[in-house]
Amino acid sequence: MIFCRTKAEASKALEKPRAQARSLGLVPTMGALHEGHMSLVRRSVAENDVTVVSVFVNPAQFDESRDLEKYPQDLRQDLLLCEKAGVDVVFAPTVEEMYPEDFSTWVEETQLSRGLCGAARPGHFRGVTTVVAKLFNIIRPGRAYFGAKDFQQAAVVRRMTRDLDMPVEIVVMPIVREGDGLAMSSRNSRLQGPSREEALVLSRALARAEELYRAGQRDVGVLVREMLDCIRSAQHVQVDYVEIVDAESLEPLEHLNVPALAAAAVYIGDTRLIDNRLLNPTEEGTTP
Repeated sequence: MIFCRTKAEASKALEKPRAQARSLGLVPTMGALHEGHMSLVRRSVAENDVTVVSVFVNPAQFDESRDLEKYPQDLRQDLLLCEKAGVDVVFAPTVEEMYPEDFSTWVEETQLSRGLCGAARPGHFRGVTTVVAKLFNIIRPGRAYFGAKDFQQAAVVRRMTRDLDMPVEIVVMPIVREGDGLAMSSRNSRLQGPSREEALVLSRALARAEELYRAGQRDVGVLVREMLDCIRSAQHVQVDYVEIVDAESLEPLEHLNVPALAAAAVYIGDTRLIDNRLLNPTEEGTTP
C-alpha cells in the first residue's frame, strides 16, 4: 500500500495504473474509519483494479470551528484498516496542500443542497462539492463510493458530476448500523455513557415513521409529529431538523405519493448526528 501526502505523490503512485487503463475506485473519507467506511472500501476493492482512500478532514465543510477541532482522527488506525482491506493507495493531504493560502475558487450546487443539512449548516455543501471535485481531479477515478447515511451529500455529489460532465460513477452503499440500530458515524466515539443511550432515539424515531408508513399513514404532518415526540422523549437531545422530503428533489412534502426520505439531525451535547430512512410508495429501492 502506498501512502501519499501530496498531490504530486498521488499522481506518481497512480501513473502506472492510468497508463495501463486499469479501473480506479475512490473512497473519500474524513478518517476515523469504521465499518460503514469499510463497506465502501470492500466494494471498491471488489469492483476495481486499484482502490484509493482519501483521508482528509475538510475544514471547508465545517460551520463551527469547535466541531472541526473535536472531529476524531486516528490516521495510524486508518492506515492499518486500509492495508488489511486491500487498499492500494491512501491519500492523506494537509490542509495547506488542498487549500493554498491564495485559494479562491469554489464549486457549488444550488438546488439539492438548499434544505436539510444545507439549511442547517450554511456553506457546508459548498465545502463538500469543492473538495470532492478536487479529489476527482487529483485521483481521476472511474467510480467513487459514498454512504447512504449522508443521503443528501450523495445526491449533491451525483448532481455535481452530472452537471459538470465528470466521468465518475457515484456508487451509494446502504447505511451500516450498530447492533442497537445507531447509524455508524465517526462522531459516535464522542458519545459516552447516557449520551450513547439517548442517541438511539434518532433511529427509533425514523423506525417509527417507517412503521406508520407501512401501516398506511401518508400524512407527513402526522409522521413528523410522531418522530418529534420520540426524539423529545430524550432529555438531553436537541432537534436540529426532522423532515420528510421527496427522495429525488429533496423538496418538502405534505402527503406521501412519491418516493420519500425521512431525515433527521439532532445534537447530543455538542455532537451532531444525522440519520434517514426511505419511505417508498413504489416499494423499489431509491438511491441519491
